[in-house]
Amino acid sequence: MQKASVLLFLVWVCFLFYAGIALFTSGFLLTRLELTNHSSCQEPPGPGYLPWGSQGKPGACWMASRFSRVVLVLIDALRFDFAQPQHSHVPGEPPVSLPFLGKLSSLQRILEIQPHHARLYRSQVDPPTTTMQRLKALTTGSLPTFIDAGSNFASHAIVEDNLIKQLTSAGRRVVFMGDDTWKDLFPGAFSKAFFFPSFNVRDLDTVDNGILEHLYPTMDSGEWDVLIAHFLGVDHCGHKHGPHHPEMAKKLSQMDQVIQGLVERLENDTLLVVAGDHGMTTNGDHGGDSELEVSAALFLYSPTAVFPSTPPEEPEVIPQVSLVPTLALLLGLPIPFGNIGEVMAELFSGGEDSQPHSSALAQASALHLNAQQVSRFLHTYSAVTQDLQAKELHQLQNLFSKASADYQWLLQSPKGAEATLPTVIAELQQFLRGARAMCIESWARFSLSFLLLHLLAAGIPVTTPGPFTVPWQAVSAWALMATQTFYSTGHQPVFPAIHWHAAFVGFPEGHGSCTWLPALLVGANTFASHLLFAVGCPLLLLWPFLCESQGLQKRQQPPGNEADDRVRPEEEEEPLMEMRLRDAPHHFYAALLQLGLKYLFILGIQILACALAASILRRHLMVWKVFAPKFIFEAVGFIVSSVGLLLGIALVMRVDGAVSSWFRQLFLAQQR
Repeated sequence: MQKASVLLFLVWVCFLFYAGIALFTSGFLLTRLELTNHSSCQEPPGPGYLPWGSQGKPGACWMASRFSRVVLVLIDALRFDFAQPQHSHVPGEPPVSLPFLGKLSSLQRILEIQPHHARLYRSQVDPPTTTMQRLKALTTGSLPTFIDAGSNFASHAIVEDNLIKQLTSAGRRVVFMGDDTWKDLFPGAFSKAFFFPSFNVRDLDTVDNGILEHLYPTMDSGEWDVLIAHFLGVDHCGHKHGPHHPEMAKKLSQMDQVIQGLVERLENDTLLVVAGDHGMTTNGDHGGDSELEVSAALFLYSPTAVFPSTPPEEPEVIPQVSLVPTLALLLGLPIPFGNIGEVMAELFSGGEDSQPHSSALAQASALHLNAQQVSRFLHTYSAVTQDLQAKELHQLQNLFSKASADYQWLLQSPKGAEATLPTVIAELQQFLRGARAMCIESWARFSLSFLLLHLLAAGIPVTTPGPFTVPWQAVSAWALMATQTFYSTGHQPVFPAIHWHAAFVGFPEGHGSCTWLPALLVGANTFASHLLFAVGCPLLLLWPFLCESQGLQKRQQPPGNEADDRVRPEEEEEPLMEMRLRDAPHHFYAALLQLGLKYLFILGIQILACALAASILRRHLMVWKVFAPKFIFEAVGFIVSSVGLLLGIALVMRVDGAVSSWFRQLFLAQQR
C-alpha cells in the first residue's frame, strides 16, 4: 500500500465518524433553526383590534407603554436563596447561619413596606446554565442550543430578534456597563457602553467597581432609556471560594447597597429589574441542570403601585424567558419574533386601585397579544422545518383558535365578560405553556442516523498479512491508558469541572480581549492525554518486535544450560527490528492502516456507548448534567484523537521515508 492511500483511507473513515457525530448532535442535543424574522409595530402579530392601539400615543405599539425607563441589574449567578427573605426561625430550632443568607435585606424590607410596588419570583432557568446562553434567553425569549455551552470563548452576535434590537429600532437609548460578553452578542447596539473583561474568575472586584464608577453618574445624567448593569462579583466569588465563604457575604452586601442606591434614585416612570442569569452549586459551579443551578432570583420594583395584591408567602415560580415578553409590552415594544415565554400577567393589572374586571381584561389583552406572537412564530417555524411534532402543533393551533375566538367574543359582549374572563385567561395560558413544552421536547429529539454511520465506519474489515500485526489487547490498553490519564490528571467529563485556571498558565495578568488563546490553553489542558496517546499510537507497531526480543532472550539463556553465555549461530544472524522494517515496506504501511482503524474503532465504541446512554436516558433528569456532557467530551476527544492519530501516522511515514532513503544511500555506498 502507498502512503497516500493509507492516509486518505483513514481520513475517509474519520469523516464517517465525524458525520455520525454531527448527525447525532443535531438530532439529540437542543437544536433548532434560528429564524431571522423580526417583529415590528407596523405589523401586528395577528388579526383583531390592538388594546389601547397606537392612536397617536407616544411610545405605543402593540400595547401602550406603562414605563418609560427600565434599569436592569443582572447579578451573575444570583441564586434564589441568596435573595429569599429570611423569616424568623421556629422556636426550639437553632437559627440557620450561612454567609449568603439574609444579605439582600433591602429586598425583604421593600416587600414588607411596599407590597404593591414590588415582587420577588423564583426564576426557573433552562439548562445549560452558562452565562452566554442565559443572556440569549433573557433577550430573545427562546431556548439556546445546548452545544452553545462551548461558545463562551467565542461569543457571536445574536441574529434572532431580541429586546436590544427592538429598543434600538425604536430609538431608545440603551446604556450598558459590565460583562464584555454583551459586546460580542450585541455589537454596536449601545448608545454608551463600559465593558470590562469577564474571564478572570479570580478577580472579584474589577468589574463590579468599574460599574459602580459609572452607574450613579449615568442615572443622574438622564441620558438613557434603558440602563443595563451586569455584575460578576457574586459569580466569580462562587467559582473561587464557593457560596459558603465569608467573601460571598461581602459581595452580596455590596449588591444590597447597590439596590438601595438605585431605589432611592428611581423616578415614577421607571421599573427596576434585579435578576440572576442562573444559580450555582454548593461548590460555586454552574452549567448543568441541578435545582440550585436552574433556580435564580428575579425582583421587580416600581415607585408607583403595579401589583393589585400583596406578595404570596411563597414566591411564584416563572420561566426565565417570561421576562422578555413582559418587558417588551411594558415598554411599548413588539415582542421578539421567536419568543416562547409567557407574559407575567399580574404586571398588567393596573395597580392596587384598579377594578377587578379592568385588571382581568388588561391581563387577557396582554396574554392574547403574547399568544398571537407565539402562534405566528410556530406557524413560520413549522413552514421552514419539520422539527415540531405535527400532531401536537395541530392541537395547539386548535386551542389557540378557540381561545382567540373567545377573546374576540368577550370584547364584543361586555355583559358576559365578567364570567368569561377567567376561562379566556386560562385558555391563553394553557396555549402558551403547551407551546413552550412542545418546543423543549421537539428540539431535543433523538436521531438514529448516527448509529447507521457508526456501524458503517466501524464495520470495515481489514486483514493484514505479515509480521507487523498489533494485537487487539495492546490497542485497547493504549486507548484505556488515554482515558485513565484524563481522569488521573483531575479532569471529569462535565462542564463545571473544566480546569479554567489553565487559561492563565503563563498569563497571570489575563489575556486582555483575546479569546482564542485561553480557549487553546484550556483545550490543551483538557484533552492533552487524548492527543499525546493518539500521536504515540503508531509506536505500538514495535509491540511484536518487543515480544520477540523478550522471547529470544529467554531462548538464548535456558536455565541449567552449561553454555549460558553462548548464542547459537542462527540466532546471531537474526536481523534487528530496525532492519526487518525494511524487509517488507508494503506490510508496514498496511499495518499502519490496520492499527489506525483498530484505534478508531475502539474510540468509536466509546462514543457509541455514550450516544446510547444519552438517547436511552434522554428524558432523565440528569441528561443535561451527565449524559449529554459526557457525549460532548467523548466526541471532542474523538476528534482530537483522530487528528492526533493522523499526525502520528504521517510523522512515522515521514521518518520511515527518511530511514529508507538513508538505507538506499548506504547500500549504494557498499556496492561501490
